[in-house]
Amino acid sequence: MLRIDPTARISPMADIEESVRGTLIEIGPRVMIDSFVKIKPTGGMGDVVIGADSAINSGTVIYTGNGVRIGIGVAIAANCTLAPTNHAIADRDRMIKDQGFQPSRGGILIEDDVWLGSGVVVLDGAVIRKGAVIAAGAVVRGEVPAYAIYGGVPARRIGERGV
Repeated sequence: MLRIDPTARISPMADIEESVRGTLIEIGPRVMIDSFVKIKPTGGMGDVVIGADSAINSGTVIYTGNGVRIGIGVAIAANCTLAPTNHAIADRDRMIKDQGFQPSRGGILIEDDVWLGSGVVVLDGAVIRKGAVIAAGAVVRGEVPAYAIYGGVPARRIGERGV
């Protein structure tokens, strides 16, 4: 199911696939989705909800997986990946592609007024609290406190916004 607010601006070169299982993809008011953004239903039954006034820039890929919630006024730079799913890999006697997915770690939650720099990867179970900044190239798994600045692989605290 696809719900797009009439004030959202979506590039004709973006690729938003509708789910065959009924996953909701909701794009809020005044959201900007740039060219070459891909929203791909795969790996779970979670919904993708993008809050008002958020911007998702070129080359970003969002998998639906176990769900993605993006708050109000979130800025996602180019070439980010939001992957709220994990392939099962435990059985050595079966190909990874045949093992399906591991249980959910809770999806991805990105609260209001967050900035993700270019090339950030956000994994299943990540919670990025209000006002946080994630430096380019970081890999986020787990919780980022409000107004914290995180960077690195895996991401760790490197500062605080407004201090």
